Amino acid sequence: MKISYNWLKQFIKIDWDSEETSALLTDLGLEVEVVEKYQSVKGGLEGIVVGHVLTCVPHPDADRLKLTTVDIGTGAPIQIVCGAANVDSGQKVPVATIGTVLYDKEGGSFTIKKGKIRGQESHGMICAEDELGLGESHDGIMILDAALVPGTKASEVFKIENDEVFEIGLTPNRADAMSHLGTARDLRAGLLQSGVNVELITPSVSNFRVDMRTLKIDTVIEESQLAPRYCGVTISGISVKPSPKWLQDRLKAIGLNPKNNIVDVTNYVLHDLGQPLHAFDASKINGKIIVKTLPSGTKFTTLDDIERTLHEEDLMICDEKGPLCIAGVFGGKNSGVSEHTTSIFLESAYFNPVSIRKTAKRHQLNTDASFRFERGIDPTITAYALKRAALLIQEVAGGEITSDVSDIYQKKLEDFSVFLNFANAAKIIGQEIPKDTIKQILVSLDIKVNSVSEYGLGLTIPSYRVDVQREIDVIEEILRVYGYNNIGFSKKLNATVSNSPRNEDYKLQNIVATQLNSQGFHEMMANSLTTASYVKLSDNLKEEHNVTMLNPLSNDLATMRQSLLFSGLEAISYNINRKNGDLKLFEFGKSYHKFLSGFEEHKHLTLLVSGSRNKESWTTAQKPSDFFMFKGYVDAVLARFGIQKTQNSPATSDIFSEGIAIGTGHNALVEFGVVKKSILKHFGIKQEVFYADFNWDLIIKAIAGKIKFTDIPKYPEVRRDLALLIDQNVTYDSIYTIARQTEKSLLKGINLFDVYEGENLPEGKKSYALSFTIQDSSKTLTDAQIDKIMSKLQKNFETELGASLR
Repeated sequence: MKISYNWLKQFIKIDWDSEETSALLTDLGLEVEVVEKYQSVKGGLEGIVVGHVLTCVPHPDADRLKLTTVDIGTGAPIQIVCGAANVDSGQKVPVATIGTVLYDKEGGSFTIKKGKIRGQESHGMICAEDELGLGESHDGIMILDAALVPGTKASEVFKIENDEVFEIGLTPNRADAMSHLGTARDLRAGLLQSGVNVELITPSVSNFRVDMRTLKIDTVIEESQLAPRYCGVTISGISVKPSPKWLQDRLKAIGLNPKNNIVDVTNYVLHDLGQPLHAFDASKINGKIIVKTLPSGTKFTTLDDIERTLHEEDLMICDEKGPLCIAGVFGGKNSGVSEHTTSIFLESAYFNPVSIRKTAKRHQLNTDASFRFERGIDPTITAYALKRAALLIQEVAGGEITSDVSDIYQKKLEDFSVFLNFANAAKIIGQEIPKDTIKQILVSLDIKVNSVSEYGLGLTIPSYRVDVQREIDVIEEILRVYGYNNIGFSKKLNATVSNSPRNEDYKLQNIVATQLNSQGFHEMMANSLTTASYVKLSDNLKEEHNVTMLNPLSNDLATMRQSLLFSGLEAISYNINRKNGDLKLFEFGKSYHKFLSGFEEHKHLTLLVSGSRNKESWTTAQKPSDFFMFKGYVDAVLARFGIQKTQNSPATSDIFSEGIAIGTGHNALVEFGVVKKSILKHFGIKQEVFYADFNWDLIIKAIAGKIKFTDIPKYPEVRRDLALLIDQNVTYDSIYTIARQTEKSLLKGINLFDVYEGENLPEGKKSYALSFTIQDSSKTLTDAQIDKIMSKLQKNFETELGASLR
């Protein structure tokens, strides 16, 4: 939000410099992000003075140039070569002196220098209005008032507006400060707290009167809940034309482009008082003004020449033939003010904030009016702002007030009542503020003190402070005006040690995150809102289970995600498209589901790996990430939490072309595998992607039991190897199972360290080289015991698998 300092001073007389004022506004919660200089003419006509042309003769060596001598108030006249056809002796003209910087329409600059033109010296430049930024004409030089004194600064003649503009980062709750009046109100409270007693000056409307009652337009409110207050008045005999300079300067200072005097006045009052207005061409209104909703599907063309399809909840301003305007949001193409308009119906209203917010989001329209209406404006100034605008329109466009002000306010919006407890205020603030100071601050904020007791204050909050409805809100108001920097703090530090479980969610997340970071993973955080159509990529996801937003920001953010996969693939696609294809990502997040039993949220940990496993280097060849590497990451997460006795089974999710589920009993702790190419294609991903989805809620349950441990064995372990020749159809799993069944107590480990298939082997055979680790925790094993175990293993492999030693 932009606030003009000159404009602000119309409400509050202050001689502070902009730096002091911006510091106070920031302390009050209206954070000033930057202060910009503004000049109504770029450069401020610095170096431009009034000159008196003493002589004007043809240039001796150029037919179209003239040689002039000009008095610029410095004593001796200067010589200037001029190419304008209308220059003549005796004229008063604007002169750009040596060193003056002039600006063109595009903002480019050039400096006036002493030079020679066709052999004659020229010590300045006599300017046209477009060269000074005072107009568009370049037909000739500007001719000034003959009474002006040579040497007078042009900035004084043309009354250049020099201003400073505060760029305020307004928080959404401060709807009351979305105007110069609202900012001045806060500034006054801050100044009073700083010991500066100033008065808030509001524009007078005492001159408002009805000139004649010749153009009455009746108003009917059919949706009083959506339009609690609606005011209107007609003005006839106006002349639509460019606004006067002062009005244009005010709007330009805050970044608005002037359009015409009627529209400019409505914009001016909007930023002046915070009340949006709308002017209709009265000749285009058929019969009454009717405030109502229309059937869903009704077509309406707005000012931007776009045909929009209305929703049944959109509040519309209509006449007896059809819609004229989307209430509080955007005007219609066929009812707006044009250069041919001679009479207007001026609207000032208070609309339901929720209704305006939904309509603005629904049609993707964000206007200055909707920005204010949807946050809540002051319903008490509706008629006042209308009269203020009407008087300004008469001032800049002429005309007469041709109707009484119609003010339909069926059910008055009541102010809020709050009781402030002094003890609670001291507890929250951390310091006891004098009661008289508290009352002074509240009064300066227009908060009425109804009752005073030993314990607190009974207060009435003005209706425009929609963000102050509770005691804690009042305490915040007191604190921000009193000044956070004025609150002392103790040098004593108190701390307590809490006994928290080791397996709290956030602690477990930190453990896993640290481990994954050390393995080269980066954590990602995706939006829980996603595209509804993603569920069509998997048969396991159902559209009827989508949790949809009632008022989505866009179609791409209309649904809560049922799976973390698709937001992860969006991140991978985004990185690949920016030449970053070697990725390891993980995310903690939730999925959201709407079942017949109600809404459910499930927490997940997901891993995504794609691209090469190592960075490109001349010393090491790049290797692509593969399934077994990815399985190692998954196993490492489970191992970190000591989750054992798991079973592997095929993954049930159809997002994988190859996948494994690891679980305990009937519960799958994690499903992982290779994402289907058909899903990757939807995101424009051509390289392989590995994905793991941990059910975090089940993980927490799995590790909730007591920690078990065993002593480190005191006696050595022994390794023995076997090279077995087996049939092609024999699996490692069958060998592993037979070995475990053969020796259950002393066999501690089995490892397949080599597989050979090829030459020098019988057809249909393969060779497995396995190592067996044997250990007794109570004694050292003898060779005889070890040989006995190995003989039993070999015999069982031969009997059950038809294996033989190689």
